[in-house]
Amino acid sequence: MTERISDAEHSVMEVLWQESPLTAQEVAERVPAERAWSANTVKTLLGRLLAKNIIAHEEDGRRYRYRPLVQRSDYVVGESRRMIDRLFGGKLTPLVAHLAERDAITDQDIAEIEALLKDLKQ
Repeated sequence: MTERISDAEHSVMEVLWQESPLTAQEVAERVPAERAWSANTVKTLLGRLLAKNIIAHEEDGRRYRYRPLVQRSDYVVGESRRMIDRLFGGKLTPLVAHLAERDAITDQDIAEIEALLKDLKQ
């Protein structure tokens, strides 16, 4: 994905990744309630995502149904890479060290990381 998406656009994408195609009204009904967005706000965000070629739409009578063009897993990979590049010079070890220094890694996290590293070595 070449274009970045805002936090607001990301909320819309999470809805579409969970279920699609959906109408703008259906997206508005599924966006977390704390957003308190009107259908017009959701339509604006859908328009931005269309312009960025991150979603597509098809006509369904008098309304449009929207669907993602980008898989969630691909988005997560890109965003993770950008964050590591920007904040930690592209290195994973400083990120883990940063989290560990701030007690942000639990014993469960350590066990999962150890299991992952074991699998990667094989």
